[in-house]
Amino acid sequence: MAGRAPPGQAGAVPHRAVRVVGPVLLADSPTPELQTLSRAQYDLVEYALAGAGFALLAYTLYSWTSRGEVGVRYRPAVLAGLCIGAVATVSYLLLFLRWSSGYDLTDVGYVPDDQARLALSPRYVDWSVTVPLLTAELLAVCALAGARVRALRASAMTAAFLMILTGHLGAQIVDGGRDTTALVGWGLVSCVFYAYLYVALIGAVRSSMPAMGREAAVSLRNATIVLLAGFGVYPLVYAIPVFVDVTASWLTTIQLAYSAADVVAKVGFGVLVHKVAKLRTAEDVVEGVDTHPEAVWVGNVEHSRAVLPPVRSGEERATPPVVGAGDPRRTGEHR
Repeated sequence: MAGRAPPGQAGAVPHRAVRVVGPVLLADSPTPELQTLSRAQYDLVEYALAGAGFALLAYTLYSWTSRGEVGVRYRPAVLAGLCIGAVATVSYLLLFLRWSSGYDLTDVGYVPDDQARLALSPRYVDWSVTVPLLTAELLAVCALAGARVRALRASAMTAAFLMILTGHLGAQIVDGGRDTTALVGWGLVSCVFYAYLYVALIGAVRSSMPAMGREAAVSLRNATIVLLAGFGVYPLVYAIPVFVDVTASWLTTIQLAYSAADVVAKVGFGVLVHKVAKLRTAEDVVEGVDTHPEAVWVGNVEHSRAVLPPVRSGEERATPPVVGAGDPRRTGEHR
C-alpha cells in the first residue's frame, strides 16, 4: 500500500522519509505540496479553493454590471478591478483542477502524485498580473494627476511585479523551493519591493485625502488598510518553510491563508475602491466638474442627481422618465 512500510520493517523506513506514489518516488522534502493529507485536510482546502473562486466570480460579475455607476474619470479603477476578478477566477479554476488531479486517495489519506508540485504554481502567475493591477486600481481613485501619477503608477506596478517574481524564484524555481538559502535570499529581495510599495501607496493616499470629501477619504483610507493588510499575509506564509518543518497541517494552513488573503485583497478592497469611485463621481457632479447620466447612490443614500451633458446644436435630448409619487427622489426622503 502506498506510503506504508512492509510488515516487520515499520521502524526501518519512516513514513516521511520515502513515499511511493504510483510509479513516482518522492524523497522527503520541505516542498509544501508533497505532503500526504488526511481526508479532512484535503476537503478543507478544496472547500477554500471553491469558495474563493466563487467569491471572485461574483466580484467579477458585480464589477461588470456596475461599471456604469462610476464616472469616466474613475472608470479605470473599475476596469482594473474587473480584470483582477477575471484573472483570479480563472486562476482558482486552475488551482481547483490541479488540487483534484494532484492527490490520490489511499488508505493513508490523500497522497501526492507527480502533478502535486504544481498545486501552488498558478498562484504566482495570478499574482504577477493582479498585484500590479491592484496598485493601479488604488491610484486610479487617488487625487493625483499628470506626470506625478503616471510616474508613480509605473514604479508601483513594476515594484509589484518584481516583488512577485523574486518571491516566485525562491519559493518555486530555485531547486523546486527546497533550497533554504535561496528561499531566504530571494525573500529578502522581494521584501525590498514590498517595502517600497507600502511607502509609495501610503504616501499617495495621504496626499489625496485632503482633496476629497470626508466620506470618500475615509473609504479610501479603509481600502488602503484592507489592501496592505492583505499583502501582509503573503510574506508570513512564504516564510513558513524557513522556520518550521513543513507538514500536512502547514500545507493546509498555507492554502487556506492564501485563499483568504486573495478574497480580502481583491474582493474586499475592490468593493471599497468602487465605493470611493462612486463618491468621487458624486462630488464632481455636485461641484459641476463633471456630468453623469444617472443619480449616484451609495447604499440607500443619494449623493447626486442625474446631470446630462449639454445638448449640442441640432440635437434633441430624450425626455427623462417621470419620477413616481412613491419614489424617494421625489419626496426627498434620502436627501
